[in-house]
Amino acid sequence: MNKQVSITPDGVEDPHEAESRRRLVYPIEQGPKVGEGVDVAPGVKWIRMPLGGSLAFINVWAIVEEGGWAIVDTGLNSEASMQAWRKAFAGVLQSKPVTRVFITHMHPDHIGMAGWLTRKFNCRLWISRLEFLMCRSLAADTGREAPPDALEFYRAAGWDQEALDTYRSRFGGFGRALHALPDSFQRMRDGDEIAIGGHAWRVVVGSGHTPEHVCLWCPELKLLISGDQVLPKITSNVSVFPTEPAADPLDDWLTSLARIKTIVPDNVLVLPAHNEPFHGLHARIDALIGGHERRLTHLRAEIAEPKRAVDVFHVLFRRKIDGNNVGMATGESLAHLNCLMARGQAVRRRDERGVDWYQAA
Repeated sequence: MNKQVSITPDGVEDPHEAESRRRLVYPIEQGPKVGEGVDVAPGVKWIRMPLGGSLAFINVWAIVEEGGWAIVDTGLNSEASMQAWRKAFAGVLQSKPVTRVFITHMHPDHIGMAGWLTRKFNCRLWISRLEFLMCRSLAADTGREAPPDALEFYRAAGWDQEALDTYRSRFGGFGRALHALPDSFQRMRDGDEIAIGGHAWRVVVGSGHTPEHVCLWCPELKLLISGDQVLPKITSNVSVFPTEPAADPLDDWLTSLARIKTIVPDNVLVLPAHNEPFHGLHARIDALIGGHERRLTHLRAEIAEPKRAVDVFHVLFRRKIDGNNVGMATGESLAHLNCLMARGQAVRRRDERGVDWYQAA
């Protein structure tokens, strides 16, 4: 999946981000074990679903309402997730049914079990329109061969033949991480107010990580379910993909973060999809924006001489980039390079082999 990464410039701890993390407060001392739950507010429970890999789990949220539980995010489609949900229903959820399933965005660790839950309990999926349609589109690639446009895209980024062959062999894997999606949904729009568990929750949409990412804010409970839009310890991946090679998702990301800061007050408890609930929303948003701006500055200095997308990984990533995460690293590098071009700070030239070279303007 490779959708999250902690990134710092030049492989060194960013002192600005380190200071911002010290300003965050984590009020819940002990998080739940997988399939178990912890109360975070009256009628709101924090449950963990297993992921494996560098991200061991995803946080999902259960909100009590008349007739059962509204669930926010679902975990990856896997036998381990299914067993964890069965454990939760037998334990913390007290054998009560699911009334609705809310999805923050279309990545498999968030929506993977939505089809299983909605069918099991004959309930409705709530999601933004773009997230639903994008998820359906990616799931439809299952079993397809990698399209020529995608191979050209990654060849232009500087991939060698071995990397392209690996991409071919793995193409279409997105749908295998999903239980079959429901065929209909209830749309969530930015600014909507939804009654959940006797409280009004406002839909706050962000973009950049995905096209129409939903956060849910409850002013009365002072809670913000942030999904992957704001995470306390890691930075959500912001990537360019072959389907829209000229996109500028980093500008979308930075703009939407700044907007969320003007809408949601700083006194909320943030309930993120990964890591622990925290206080300090505005400080974390400032750090995320500032961190990306510093990386753009580092990147512009790096491309004083022409570079390919694969040549700038060391500017953006602390971890080693290999065959398991080169797609994510390439997408994020292109997001930063496209942002520099959109700002008039870089230019791109394609050589006779079809490879793109970037240079500071």
